[in-house]
Amino acid sequence: MNRRTLAPLVLVATSALALAGCASTAPDAGTDDAVQVVASTNVYGSIAEAIGGDLVDVTAVITSLSQDPHSYEASARDQLTVSRADLIVANGGGYDAFMDDLIDASGTDAVVLSAVTFSHDYPDNAGHDAEPDHDHAEGDDHEHDDAEDHDGHDHIEGFNEHVWYDPHTMAHLAEDIAHELGALDPGNASTYEANAAEFTAGIDEIEAALDDIAAGHQGTQIFVTEPVPLYLTEAAGLVNATPEAFSEAVEEGQDVPPVSLLEALRTIESGDIAVLIANAQTGGAETSQVIDAATAQEIPVLEFTELVPEGETYLTWMGQNVADLAGTLSR
Repeated sequence: MNRRTLAPLVLVATSALALAGCASTAPDAGTDDAVQVVASTNVYGSIAEAIGGDLVDVTAVITSLSQDPHSYEASARDQLTVSRADLIVANGGGYDAFMDDLIDASGTDAVVLSAVTFSHDYPDNAGHDAEPDHDHAEGDDHEHDDAEDHDGHDHIEGFNEHVWYDPHTMAHLAEDIAHELGALDPGNASTYEANAAEFTAGIDEIEAALDDIAAGHQGTQIFVTEPVPLYLTEAAGLVNATPEAFSEAVEEGQDVPPVSLLEALRTIESGDIAVLIANAQTGGAETSQVIDAATAQEIPVLEFTELVPEGETYLTWMGQNVADLAGTLSR
């Protein structure tokens, strides 16, 4: 994809829970005895770090809000990083296809976890009650979970790959990260499991806050410039009123068809939209136009990102997104 990138939103957040380290990009930053984890973005780096703590070295390939995972061009340094990994965590579903290329080029025998496969909406998902396959991949047999049937580079028709905005899916991913770290480092398996339980408790708090929003705002209509936050808004009981052709064109970095733009503007001007949510990392003329239209209608505008802002963790970041959504809807 060739999406248009904007200057990142300046985000100010403070939290005693904030962790550091998942932004490391140096392939030689770790210690010899620590488990080496490589994540496609700092979203998954943050989750891996929450589970592994000081026992693992986590390197996220993409860490800056100015970088776009859809169009990221991996470097030789990235390939070296992946080649040294014991565990790899990626989004999958075509979102971070550069990781498939790095895995193939590096010849790694690391375990590969693809977050999309933990989503209840993922095609052919057997459900989370089924016993997962935890076999370690070897050589060219490593699992590209979403890639075998979908080529790894293409988006899956009808599936929203932005699964990190689904806290429930991230809880399942965290549990499997703990399992894999325990298999790699059996002596500390109980620590990984305890950390995963603590992370899941944090997810429970976020889901409870989403339930609170749903209790007071079930069926409220929203407009999104891209489908990035839809898992979160759906969990909050909100209804996406955005013309599909509009948000798809923006996500693909294409010009919005005039008829779709007109439909989007009419939707915003209808008086039925409670909040507009924009992607703070991407945009274009059409995105600016609908934001201006929302502002003219005194519709609140929220900006969400695709990466964890500096100084935040996955839990503090997603919790703040939910709090911002709740506060905006309660105005």
